[in-house]
Amino acid sequence: MSTANKAKSVKYTFSGHESFPCKSLWLKKGYDFVVAGNDFNSPEAVIGLGVGKNMVASIRFWLKAFGITENDKITWIGEYLFDDNKGKDKYLEDIATLWLLHFNLVFTEEATLYKMFFCGVQRERSHFERDQVLTYVKLRMAEAGKMTLFNENTVKKDVGVLLQNYSLPRKPLSNEDFSSLLIDLDMIRQSSEGKGYYFNVDGKRRVTKEIFLYGLLKLKEVEGDNTIPFDTIQERIGLVFCMQDYETIEMLKQLANDYSHYLAYSDVAGIKQVQFTKDLEVKQVLDNYYGTDI
Repeated sequence: MSTANKAKSVKYTFSGHESFPCKSLWLKKGYDFVVAGNDFNSPEAVIGLGVGKNMVASIRFWLKAFGITENDKITWIGEYLFDDNKGKDKYLEDIATLWLLHFNLVFTEEATLYKMFFCGVQRERSHFERDQVLTYVKLRMAEAGKMTLFNENTVKKDVGVLLQNYSLPRKPLSNEDFSSLLIDLDMIRQSSEGKGYYFNVDGKRRVTKEIFLYGLLKLKEVEGDNTIPFDTIQERIGLVFCMQDYETIEMLKQLANDYSHYLAYSDVAGIKQVQFTKDLEVKQVLDNYYGTDI
């Protein structure tokens, strides 16, 4: 797909979560709700999910944003993780699963802000304030000729929800403040002084290599090429995981060593790239980490 066509096909979504961050138990709860044949539009959904009407809409939104559903149907990755009998990590106890979900959230672009934030804002600054994120989004929307889709209050709320998803509150009021799904990744921290935040590049949890390779294979699908330049990998995957250039290079070298039958990493005359030499299935990579069913 040409760059022009890609631009035309981009959807811009800054709402749908009803101002709720995704809670740790919501994806499994929502998965079970869909598998049981329930309808989010039904008045009974409030009873079935045991939450208020706005939270029903929020759970539906996050299922889609994390790639667990598509058109309210369970995706293969949703089943792979949450199936009652064979689900690999039904209750999200493994940090690798959180990395996987985080990658999906940014990469699918169902929630527009997340790619702009990790792959855009982060490239420009390590420390930021909410208003700077808002300004960044406004500039990108203006450049794309989409200012009619930009609503300052809506995006401001979206920024607030993103920060709740990833960062601990400065003054937690209850256990509920610790219940956001992705807080344990420790990617965003509040500055000790003032109202700012920063990308926790040095102190974050280490990314699981199979999850990075999962991302690499998803990027390969989009790019439609067996050879991917390092710059593209860093912009589309490295930054998603808050990795610096040298960390991404080390990861690619490790993958080239551990998966040498499938891919190679090269750095010739300053041109760094990864080349896939043999087909490798995403599910196979995840099975290598989670284990296969007996």
